[in-house]
Amino acid sequence: MTAKHETPTGPDMPKPLGPYSQVVKAGNLLFVSGQSGIDPATGQLAGPSFGAQARQAFNNLSTVLRAAGSGMDAVVKTTVFLADASEFAAVNTLYAEFFPSLPPARSTPVVALPRNLLISIECIALV
Repeated sequence: MTAKHETPTGPDMPKPLGPYSQVVKAGNLLFVSGQSGIDPATGQLAGPSFGAQARQAFNNLSTVLRAAGSGMDAVVKTTVFLADASEFAAVNTLYAEFFPSLPPARSTPVVALPRNLLISIECIALV
């Protein structure tokens, strides 16, 4: 069986941290891999603080969605991985900013993240 999906790319998209696609398009759905607080221009963390990394992660998510022909308003489900549960309120503030109306469904597990990452956001969106 031949795969019936594609992997959109764009010049501003962050580079993946491993052997995976940043986004896969299958039909009218996009599956976006975890976007972290790494600045794609420098390849370094956007900062040591949760706020700086979280804002960068949301911006990276938006960039990947745009490159794939979609946007934040088309996101139907997110998983926000946190390194520290005490940052939950900060996530809620940013979530409300980036998803001002009809926010997507969300899961928020607390996990150990590699490379000093404090947050990673993946999503499913419509295109």
